[in-house]
Amino acid sequence: MGRLDGRTAVVTGGSTGIGLATALRLADEGAHVFITGRRKPELDSAIEAIGPARAMAVVGDVSRTQDLDRLYEAVRGRGEGLDVLVANAGVGAFVTLEQTTEEHFDQTFGVNVRGTLFTVQKALPLLNDGASVILVGSTAGDRGVEAFGAYAASKAAVRSFARTWSTELKGRGIRVNVVSPAWIETPGGTAAFGDEETLRAVKENIAATVPKGRMGRPEEAAAVVAFLASDQSSYVVGANLYVDGGTNQI
Repeated sequence: MGRLDGRTAVVTGGSTGIGLATALRLADEGAHVFITGRRKPELDSAIEAIGPARAMAVVGDVSRTQDLDRLYEAVRGRGEGLDVLVANAGVGAFVTLEQTTEEHFDQTFGVNVRGTLFTVQKALPLLNDGASVILVGSTAGDRGVEAFGAYAASKAAVRSFARTWSTELKGRGIRVNVVSPAWIETPGGTAAFGDEETLRAVKENIAATVPKGRMGRPEEAAAVVAFLASDQSSYVVGANLYVDGGTNQI
C-alpha cells in the first residue's frame, strides 16, 4: 500500500530532472500521474520509465494557457479529479543585470511566474477538497547569487504565491507548500555550465560550499515532494521546505 493509492497527480516539467524523479516517486506511492513538458521524445522516455499504466504525458508549455487547458482536459477525462499538483516546470540562466534582455526576463517570468500561476489557477475546478499543491521554488529566491537576478526574483514570487494561495484555498482544505532545492544534479541544472571540464570544476566548487559535501540528487527532492503530497504532512501549510544539503541553513 502506497501513501497515494488511488490518487491523481499532475507534475509539470515531468520529463527530466526533479520532475521525472517526482513523477516516478508519486507513481511508486500509488498515484496515477500526468506529466507535461515541451519535448515529446523526452516525455515518451519518461512514460516508458514510469510505466504507461501508471502515467500519461501531455505535450505543452506552461507559459501557454491553451496548453494548460489541454493538460487539464486530459485529467478531467479520467473522471477522478486531482489530488496532487506539482508545479515544477521552470527555466533559469546566469545573466547579469547589465546583460539582461527583455527576452530573458520575459522567458524567465513567463515560465516560472506566469506559468506557475496559471498552472494552479486552471487546476482549481479539478482539485479535490483536501488536495495538495506543491510549488517548486529555489534557495536562489533567498540569496543574492551573482548573475541569477531574474531567476531568483521569479522564485521569490513562487514562495509568495504559496502564502497567499494557502489563505485563499484553506476553506477547501487545499494545502499549498513550496519545495526549495539548492544545487541538484539535473540535466537542466548542469547544462548552463558548458563543457565537462568546466562542469567538473563547478561541481567541486559547489560541493565545497555545501555542508553535506555534495550536490543533491533529484530523488532526494522528489522524496520531500512525496511527503508534502501525502497525508503525513497534513499539518504543513504554506511552508517552504529546503532540500539544500544545509546550504541556506548553516
